[in-house]
Amino acid sequence: MENYITILDFAVLPIVLFIIYFVFLTARNKWYPKGHPWRPYFIPALTLKIIGAIAITLIYVYYYKGGDTINYFAQAKVINSALEDSFVKWFGLLTRIPSQYSTGYYQYISQLIWYPDDAATYYTCAVTAVVNLFTFQTLLPTAVVFATISFTGIWAMFRTFATIYPHLAKHLAICICFIPSVIVWGSGIFKDTICMFALGWLCYTVFEILIKRNFSFPNIILLIISVIILRFIKVYILMAFLPAIVLWILFNYSKSIKDVAARIMLIIIVTSATIAVSYYIFTRMGEESLGRYSLEKIAKTVVITRDYIIEKSSDESSAYDLGEYTSIQDMILKAPAAINVTLFRPYIWESKKVLVMLTALESLLFLLITIKVIIVVGLGRVWRTIVTDPNIQFFLIFTLVFSFAIGLTSGNFGTLSRYKIPCLPFYGMALVLIYYKNMPLSKKLFRPIGL
Repeated sequence: MENYITILDFAVLPIVLFIIYFVFLTARNKWYPKGHPWRPYFIPALTLKIIGAIAITLIYVYYYKGGDTINYFAQAKVINSALEDSFVKWFGLLTRIPSQYSTGYYQYISQLIWYPDDAATYYTCAVTAVVNLFTFQTLLPTAVVFATISFTGIWAMFRTFATIYPHLAKHLAICICFIPSVIVWGSGIFKDTICMFALGWLCYTVFEILIKRNFSFPNIILLIISVIILRFIKVYILMAFLPAIVLWILFNYSKSIKDVAARIMLIIIVTSATIAVSYYIFTRMGEESLGRYSLEKIAKTVVITRDYIIEKSSDESSAYDLGEYTSIQDMILKAPAAINVTLFRPYIWESKKVLVMLTALESLLFLLITIKVIIVVGLGRVWRTIVTDPNIQFFLIFTLVFSFAIGLTSGNFGTLSRYKIPCLPFYGMALVLIYYKNMPLSKKLFRPIGL
């Protein structure tokens, strides 16, 4: 295999790190002076993202000796080689405008394995190509820049909810910035890194616009960019987010309606409309806009995706099987098992490799905290807390819809550990809010019951 990490990486990396820390330390001192409650989390969260990016890149290069992050980087170098011809040709490849057989492009497109049929993966290569221009096409510095870009979205998400719940800033920081799998899999050269950036900024701009009524130009632009990124790279994240945010708007604003009957009627109407519009999008518009994620094709897509992952996995011991499902009805019946596998598996005894074991330990922690919340708070109060807080409803709707989709399609614990990271901060925040809306801050959540 080509040596993707060279002496140039170690020459460029210190320069990139110096620039990043200079910019972010300056920003911290300006926005979060000494005494600010968010200051202690800013640089540590950034540093862990950078460490995660370097660590996972080294693992892919020297342990796996290949994989997604290496392939994206290699394809990005092919795109950038078009600059030797012309900027116009490079830009055409970057935006995927020319057809596969366009004159003058074949020598490049013939090397770009995802160009013809897989736009989502190809656009990840295109983003990598742009970053490569600033890192002299070096792997480790490019991964670090990816981590830094992702951090801005993660921090935007933290700012959003820490503003709403300032007394829980520390706990929210743990949920958003310091979950190990989110740090590792949301930091390297991956689709997931780009999507965590977009998801974070999507949360921030939606809440800025809807709560603060801040319709500033930067917010609108960031909202549009976030939606476009998710639409083209991982549309199912957007599909899980949209119904959650629509219902959040409904439950948040319906509280201001004093008439109980009118409030219930509004909830019924908007919920029904959301279901109807979602059905229309996934059927009538699905073939044209969503392709294999349309309702007509999604059952087939699930089976194909699962079987492909299991077949291509080099570690058969990491595979899991939720049983057969060939229709939407079958899939719905698998929802509890799919959600469970996303949030709480692999179990310790299902772990055959070190990386899977680390994921299992994290999943076990989520399971233990969930059990603790249910036992300490009580099912009755848990339910009342959920139905009275639109933010918790938003977190849980997104978590359940997303974890259902990911748990059903992954088929492999290694793949699942990466795919599930968008929902983990939301589930963590839901647990934190349910617990501390019923318990004093002195009652620690992140430790075993009785300690």
